[in-house]
Amino acid sequence: MSAGETIRARLFALQDEKYRDFTEKLTPGANELIGVRLPDLRALAKELYGTDEAAEFLADLPHRYQDEYHLHGFLISRERDFDRCVAEIDALLPYINNWATCDTLNPTVFKKRPEDLLPHIERWIKSDHIYTARFAILCLMRIFLDDRFERRYCDMVAAVPTDEYYLHMAVAWYFATALAKQYDTALCYLTERRLSPRTHNKTIQKAIESYRVSDEHKAYLRTLRIK
Repeated sequence: MSAGETIRARLFALQDEKYRDFTEKLTPGANELIGVRLPDLRALAKELYGTDEAAEFLADLPHRYQDEYHLHGFLISRERDFDRCVAEIDALLPYINNWATCDTLNPTVFKKRPEDLLPHIERWIKSDHIYTARFAILCLMRIFLDDRFERRYCDMVAAVPTDEYYLHMAVAWYFATALAKQYDTALCYLTERRLSPRTHNKTIQKAIESYRVSDEHKAYLRTLRIK
């Protein structure tokens, strides 16, 4: 039995059919679901990381089930070698077809090598593949909105076409988070109408829903909605 078959059998042993039925509605168009809860997938990734079985599984693309892609993402996120992590992500990204799998990718090693990461973000964010560009936006949001922040990163995100729903949502999420962390700079993208009307209004909605944005700022943001 191959590593992929062995791991798939373990995933089915963790199946929660009610969770599967609920989750299927949240990721239309994605791969079939086994129905493994995320904490169980993270625990399995922790157990498998660094084994020959995991290496064989990572090399065995494409997968059949969304749960396998989630496990794949959690394994990559544990990778300690920066260059190997980037290579594994480059191999996986073309196969990602839903927001949930995309958002599992959050490598710890990236936070330790931000300057080395930037050229890859600049490459990913220009991709025509929806979830490659979304992943780049999330990297900028997670790693470059605090002490490493520069306005040019907002420019990069604002330049992403948002006709596609899951890119529109990622750009709005980024700017809502930027309003919480870099308010004065992020605000300019709203006052200057740098975003599409739909993304502009979604950014304001998300910021207003955030506990990290002050009531004073929320009151002003409400006046900026595009009708």
